[in-house]
Amino acid sequence: MSPLFTSPFAADAAPSPEASRRAWLQQAAGGLAAAWGLLGASTASAKDSQRSGAAGQVLVVGAGMSGLAAARALVDAGWSVTVLEARPRLGGRIWTDRSLGLPLDLGASWIHGIQGNPVTDLAREAGARMVSTSYDSTITFNTSGQPVSKTERARLDSLTKRMNKALKTGQQADKDASVRSTVTQGMGYAQMSAEDKRYTDFLINSTIEQEWAGAATALSTYWHDASKGFKGGDMLFPEGYSALIEHLAEGLDVRLGHAVSSIHWQSNSVKVQTSQGAFAADHVLITVPLGVLKTGGVSFTPALPQAKRDAISKLGMGVFNKCFLQFDDVFWDPGYDWQEYIPQTYGLWTEWVSLTRPTGKPVLLGFNAADSAQSMELQSDEATVASAMQTLRTIFGPQTPQPKAWAVSRWGADPWSRGAYSFNALGSHPRQRDDLARSVSGRLFFAGEATSRQYFATVHGAMMSGQRAAEEIMSSSSARSAL
Repeated sequence: MSPLFTSPFAADAAPSPEASRRAWLQQAAGGLAAAWGLLGASTASAKDSQRSGAAGQVLVVGAGMSGLAAARALVDAGWSVTVLEARPRLGGRIWTDRSLGLPLDLGASWIHGIQGNPVTDLAREAGARMVSTSYDSTITFNTSGQPVSKTERARLDSLTKRMNKALKTGQQADKDASVRSTVTQGMGYAQMSAEDKRYTDFLINSTIEQEWAGAATALSTYWHDASKGFKGGDMLFPEGYSALIEHLAEGLDVRLGHAVSSIHWQSNSVKVQTSQGAFAADHVLITVPLGVLKTGGVSFTPALPQAKRDAISKLGMGVFNKCFLQFDDVFWDPGYDWQEYIPQTYGLWTEWVSLTRPTGKPVLLGFNAADSAQSMELQSDEATVASAMQTLRTIFGPQTPQPKAWAVSRWGADPWSRGAYSFNALGSHPRQRDDLARSVSGRLFFAGEATSRQYFATVHGAMMSGQRAAEEIMSSSSARSAL
């Protein structure tokens, strides 16, 4: 569930520091960086709370990264915690599928930026093997399936610079607009040749939609890239991301198959109704994905504050799907981690990663994002694979063999996620992530990647949000006991 690409314009698209919305955003949200080390801080705070008799029962809704990180912090500090999970498995949008006889991460795959990243520390604690992939190890194929020529590469580089300039200008404009309109108007798209239009569409999809999971027509020019990252390379897990989830969940009271339908909260208690009965607690932490909140999958009585409802309504929930293809043998060049394709049809199979070098397996992984991903969810696995193979046979020739097995994700249709990860939509503002994260009456608490103003759409953002919420719960309980 974390973004797979670093936008090529993210580093230089912002206006000058004096006028930059991005600089203002980071200054306003700088306090969130204190989330580092929250696990240790939470433990110390909780011990103080325990000595004062302040600790109570906590229900955590959702056994994904944020929910388990919070539960782990609370339990390690001596709190009583029950985790309620609708699915029959742990992990949420981290899902290592083994149905093909090898671990395939249908959700999150990578640690993005390993230096100072709390997920890196967790992976080491869990003893999970990590292998790097590099965006520098990329080959790009043109629409005919041939590696792009020097002339084509120069044209792509020129269009990339023009796109970056258009976005920078748009981020300084008086009024926000969609990424699509900003780019097309700023680049004079209507007057372009058919070839340049196709190249521009490829750049919009591969560098923006594939990263943020939202359609370019829905992404905010001002805020789509209003996030921070960590330095260092990217790592994936040959044995699966689930090793981290299992490590966090060890010893926790997790109730699988408990779909939460409603939460009734009062000044002194909370009642949670699930598909297998009701639970009462002093506090409840809601970590369900933004997509579930958007569809009203969980009702709240009384209703949530208006600011929180506005945040749920206006922030976007993107769709990003994977198609793993397992072959008998490797017919592509395993020396490249990434294979890019400039399609005739907008957004269709533009990005592929070879898992051969990092895993030793003859597996290709294709991605689709935003509108293309949503449309593909309506068809069968066989139709999706046939579409993928049409692209691969364009690149590698008509004799390219049929895969012997495959696995396809459908995060938009998943009732317990309703999307892959959140994005900053046109009409939204990053401060609405703070509204989404804010606790209510010291009883309702919220975590998840969508509540992270600076690290949304990432596993580390989810983890940090859970640790932040655990600290808030313990601080709230301490404050109450002091009254």
